[in-house]
Amino acid sequence: MDTKTPKTPVTLPFAGWQAMSPATAAREVHGRIAPLPAAFRRAALAWVRPENELAHALEKRSTPDFPAAGDGAHAVNRPFRGLPYLLKDLFDLAGVPTMAGSTFLSLVRPLPTKNSRFPERVQQLGAACAGKSQLVEFASGLTGENPHYGDCPHPFFPGRLSGGSSSGSAALVAAGVVPFALGTDTGGSVRVPAAFCGLHGFRGTPGHEWITDAFPLSPTMDTAGWFTANATDMLTTWRDLVGGTEAPAGRRGCHLPMKALLDGADDETSRACDAAAAAICPAADRATHDALLNAWQGATDAYVTIGMSEAHAVHREWLTSYRANYDPVIWQRFHDAGHYPAEQILRARAKLEEIRAAWRQFFSSHDFLILPATPCPAPRKVDCTIELRRSIIALTAPASLGGLPVLSIPVPLPSGMSAGLQIIVPSANSAVIPWILGG
Repeated sequence: MDTKTPKTPVTLPFAGWQAMSPATAAREVHGRIAPLPAAFRRAALAWVRPENELAHALEKRSTPDFPAAGDGAHAVNRPFRGLPYLLKDLFDLAGVPTMAGSTFLSLVRPLPTKNSRFPERVQQLGAACAGKSQLVEFASGLTGENPHYGDCPHPFFPGRLSGGSSSGSAALVAAGVVPFALGTDTGGSVRVPAAFCGLHGFRGTPGHEWITDAFPLSPTMDTAGWFTANATDMLTTWRDLVGGTEAPAGRRGCHLPMKALLDGADDETSRACDAAAAAICPAADRATHDALLNAWQGATDAYVTIGMSEAHAVHREWLTSYRANYDPVIWQRFHDAGHYPAEQILRARAKLEEIRAAWRQFFSSHDFLILPATPCPAPRKVDCTIELRRSIIALTAPASLGGLPVLSIPVPLPSGMSAGLQIIVPSANSAVIPWILGG
C-alpha cells in the first residue's frame, strides 16, 4: 500500500498568493521548490526563474502602466495579479531554450526571441512565469516517463507517476509550488495527469492561437490547457482566459459508464467515476449509448495513426541524425509512423470525420457528455505498458478526434488516490463549465 507523504506545504488558492507582496510570493515559490527531492525537481522542472527576477516580474505586472493586451492601453483589472505560474516546456519564453523534454531541440531550433502567445496572454493578465515544467519527450506519452530527466513522480505517492505528457505542470500544482500551470493536451495530456494528481484541468480546442506557436505533436489534435488545484481557481482562470457565454446554463447531459467503454478497468476507479458522473447527470439512453459507441469503434487506432503520422512529419529530418538522442520508445513511434500505408491514414481521417459527425448529432440534443478520464489511479512504473496506454486513449480519443474542449474534474478514491471525469462540451465558452464548477 502506498503511503501519502506530502513533501511540500499545502496548496494555496489564488487569493492566498495575491495577498503576498511580489517579493514574498517569489520567496514562497523558491521555498516550496527547495524541499522537493532532487529527483523530483529534475523530473518536474526544466528551468526556474531566479527569485529576484521573479519578484521583479510580479512587481512589474502589478503596476498600473503595464501594457494591456495588444492595444497599448493601460490595464485596470489584472485578474492574475500576483500569481506565479509554470509553463510547459513546449511554449517559448524569450531567452530561454525550449527543449520539449528532449536533450537536443535547442541544437536544431534557434533560441526564442519572443514569448509564445499563450504565456504572453497570461502575462498580460498579471501573472509571472516562475519557470518551465518538464514533460514526456516531445509530448508523446501519457504516464510521465522521461529517460533523460527521470520519470515524474506523483507528489504524494512516490512509488507512482504523475501522468503526462504535462507531467511537471500537474505534479507541481498538486505539490503546491504554484497555484496554476499551463500545459497541452493532444490525447489526454491535461486530462490524465489532472486525474492522477487530483486536479482540475481544462483542454481547449485545436487550431486556437494559443497552441499554434507551441512546439507541435499533432496539429490536428494539439490543444492548449491548464491546471488548478481547486474548482474556484479553475472558474476564475476559465472566465479570464476564455470568457463565459451569456446563454443560460444548459444542463442536458448524460454519461457513459466505464465498463461500457473499456474492459478491464480498475474496479475501484470504475465505481467511483460512475457514481460521480451519476451525481451530475443520468446515464445515456440506449439509442445515444449505441450511436456513440458505434461511431467510436476504431477511435484508438485512428488517434494513433493521425497523431503519430503528424509527429513523424515534424521529426522526419531528425530521426536519423539524432536517433541516439531520442527516448528509444518515442523514436520507434515516430519512425514507424513514417511507414504507415496511405490507406491506413485515409481510413483514420475518415474515422475522424465520422466521429465529428456523431458529436454534432449528439450536441444537437445535449449540452455535455461525461466520460471517465482514466481507467485506474496513478500507475507504478511497472504498470506503464502499451496496454495501459491504449486503455487511456480509448477513453480520451473520442474528444481528441472530435476536436472538443474538456473540463477535467477530480474523483477521490477510497485508497486516497484519485481519478477524474471528462466533461466534454461543444465549445470552450460553454455555460456548462461554470455550472459544473459551482459558479
